[in-house]
Amino acid sequence: MSLWSTAAACAAMGACYAGYRKNMHQWIVHDTLRTIRMEVFFRKPSKTHLLFAFVDHFEPGNRKADPSRQIDRVRAWTERYPEIAGRHRDADGVHPQHTFFFPPHYDSHDHLERIVDLCSRGFGEVEMHLHHDHQTPWPDTEETLRTKLLDCIERFSRCGVFCLPDGRKTYGFIHGDWALANSRKGGAFCGVNNETALLKETGCFADFTFPVSNESQPWLTNTFFYGNSFSDRPKGYACRPIPMTAGTPAPADRLLLMQGIIGLRWKSRKTAYKPSIEQSNIDASDAPTPGRVDYWVNKWIHIGGRPDWVFIKVHTHGAREEDRDVLLGEGADRLFRYLEEAYNDGKRFVLHYVSAREMYNIAKAAEAGKTGDPNDYRDFVVPRYIYLNPR
Repeated sequence: MSLWSTAAACAAMGACYAGYRKNMHQWIVHDTLRTIRMEVFFRKPSKTHLLFAFVDHFEPGNRKADPSRQIDRVRAWTERYPEIAGRHRDADGVHPQHTFFFPPHYDSHDHLERIVDLCSRGFGEVEMHLHHDHQTPWPDTEETLRTKLLDCIERFSRCGVFCLPDGRKTYGFIHGDWALANSRKGGAFCGVNNETALLKETGCFADFTFPVSNESQPWLTNTFFYGNSFSDRPKGYACRPIPMTAGTPAPADRLLLMQGIIGLRWKSRKTAYKPSIEQSNIDASDAPTPGRVDYWVNKWIHIGGRPDWVFIKVHTHGAREEDRDVLLGEGADRLFRYLEEAYNDGKRFVLHYVSAREMYNIAKAAEAGKTGDPNDYRDFVVPRYIYLNPR
C-alpha cells in the first residue's frame, strides 16, 4: 500500500471513529437517503411559505449562576430583545418570536414574571423545560415525574402560562440534557421509559427536544413524527415512528415530536472549511450565517403532502452571557435581516415568524388538509395562553 493510500485509510478510519463518538450512526443513513430522494425526485414548489421558530432552553442559573447574575441574564432579554426584534417583521407584520422553554427549578426572583411580561408585548411565548435531576425526589418514577409535570403546570398557571381561554391547560416540552424517554446511556437524566405517554397524559401537545448529536437522536431525521412509548424499554419514540402526513389522522395514543435540522455541512474555521454536524444550535461558536440559513431551508422539512409549507426550528441556551451578541446584538440582526431579504419576496418565498405553539398549530393544519396562507392557522388547535403578570 502506498503512503497516500495509507494516509487516506487512516483519515477514513479517523473520520469513522469521530462520527461514531458523535453518534452519527444513529441518523446518518436516513439523512443520506432522504437527501438523495430530495435531490433526485423532489420538485420544489414555485411559491413556499417558510415557518421560522427559535426555541430556547432558557436557564437563568446555567453554570451555577448566583441570584444576581440570574437577574442580570433575565434583564438582558427583557430589555434588549424588544429592541432587536422590534426592527424586524415577517410577511404578516409579526416580530421574530422567541419561545422560552423555562425550567421550573429556576422559578424564583421574578424570572418567570419578567419573561411573561416580555411575551405579553408580542415577542414570544413560554413553554416547559424539565431537568428531572434538578428536582426532588430523584431518581424519578412514573408517579414522581407525573407530580413534577403537574406541579410545573400549576405553578406557571399563576402567570397564565399553559392556560387556555376555555379553562384547559396544555404545554410544549423540551427535555433537559436531551434524555427524553430515558434515552441516555445508563438511564442518565431521566429514568422513566414511557415519558412521552406521561407527557401526553398531562396535556403536552408536542415535544421540541431534538435534534442532538448523542444517542437520544431518533433515526428518523428532519421529520415531524408521532413517537411510540413503552414502559419496559427506553427511547420508545424511535420504534416504528409515524411521520406526520397531510390527510392522515394523528394516532390518538402518540405524542408528536417536532424536530429541527440535523445533517452534515461545511463550517468555516478561519483559514479553511471543515466538515461539521449541523444540529440547529445557535451560539457564539456557531452563528447563524447566511450559508447556514440556506442549508436549513434546503433541508426542506415539511409535512408529507404539503411541500409548500417549510418548517425551520433552531434552538439555543440563551441565558449565557457569551452568546448575547449572536442572540441579542448584531448577530441576531443579521439573521433576521437575511431571512427577510432572501426569503420574503412574496413570490418564491413568504416568511412567517412563529412560536413553538404556532408551529405546532400550522403543522396540524397541514395534517388536516388545510391550504393557502399558514398565517390563518397560528391558533388552529391550541390558542395563545392567557398570559397574566402578577408583578
